Amino acid sequence: MVPREENTQSTNRVLRISQLDALELNKALEQLVWSQFTQCFHGFKPGLLARFEPELKAFLWLFFWRFTIYSKNATVGQSVLNIQYKNNFSSSLRYQPPSTNQKLWYAICTIGGRWLEERCYDLFRNHHLASFRRVKQCMNFVVGLIKLGDLINFFIFLRKGKFATLTERLLGIHSVFCKPQNIREVGFEYMNRELLWHGFAEFLIFLLPLINIQKLRAKLSSWCIPLTGASNSDSTLATSGKECSLCGEWPTMPHTIGCEHIFCYYCVKSSFLFDMYFTCPKCGTEVHSVQPLKSGIEMLEVNAV
Repeated sequence: MVPREENTQSTNRVLRISQLDALELNKALEQLVWSQFTQCFHGFKPGLLARFEPELKAFLWLFFWRFTIYSKNATVGQSVLNIQYKNNFSSSLRYQPPSTNQKLWYAICTIGGRWLEERCYDLFRNHHLASFRRVKQCMNFVVGLIKLGDLINFFIFLRKGKFATLTERLLGIHSVFCKPQNIREVGFEYMNRELLWHGFAEFLIFLLPLINIQKLRAKLSSWCIPLTGASNSDSTLATSGKECSLCGEWPTMPHTIGCEHIFCYYCVKSSFLFDMYFTCPKCGTEVHSVQPLKSGIEMLEVNAV
C-alpha cells in the first residue's frame, strides 16, 4: 500500500514550473488591474492617487483575496493551471483545504506586508529625524532578513519542489492539482514535420540568393527556343531592333552585346555593372563588349516603321 500511495503522490505532484507560472500570472494580473484602475482617473488632477496608492492597492488585492483564496482556495494563476492550496498540517490523505486562520494569515502576510513596506517607505522618505532614521534602519534590516529567507526558501523549493514562497512554508499550505492528472501522451509527428519544413525553408533562404535567376531564365529560353540565322547579320538586327530585350520599350541609344538582340544603353550597362557574368535574357549570349548599333541599321529600322 505504501509504494502505491507514493507513486500516486509522485504522479499528482505539481511541477515546479507550474507553481512559478502561477506566481507570474498573479503578478501580471495585478499589474493589469492596477493599470486599468489608474486609467479611470486619467482625466483628473495629476498625482491624485499618489497619496493613497498603498491603501488603494491593498483594497484591490484584498478584494481579489476574498473571491479567490478565501472562497476557492486558489489564486487566479493557480485556477488557470488547475492548482489549488492544500493544508499541509492535515494528516488525512484526502484533500483538506486551508483553514480560515491560514487564509487570514495569508492575507496579512502578503497584502498587509506589502502595504506596510510601501507606507513605511513613504513615511521615512518625508521625515528626516534621527528617531525615524533608527526605525528606518530596523525596517531595512527586517526586510533584508525576509528577502534572505525568500532566497533560501527558493533554493529549497528548487530542490524539493514544495512551498514556492516563504509564506506558504510558514503557513503550511502547498499546491496540489484540483483534479487528478492523466499521463500525457505526446505525439512527435507534428513536431518532426514542423522541424523538417523549418529546415527546408532555411535551406531555401540560404540557396536562393546564390542563384542567378536572370541567367537561369536565359539558359532555359535558349534551350527551348532554337536560334535561327546568324547572330551578327544586319537584317536580323533590323527585324529584332524594335524593342529592348530587357525593358521591352523602344531602344534608347541602342546597343548590342554580340548577339541578334538590341538593348537600351542604360539597361544593358546597368545590368552588366551589376553582374559581370550578365548574359542575354533571350539567347543566353555572354557579354563580351557593349557596342552601339550601326547607324545604317538604325535608319533601316526607322524607314521600316
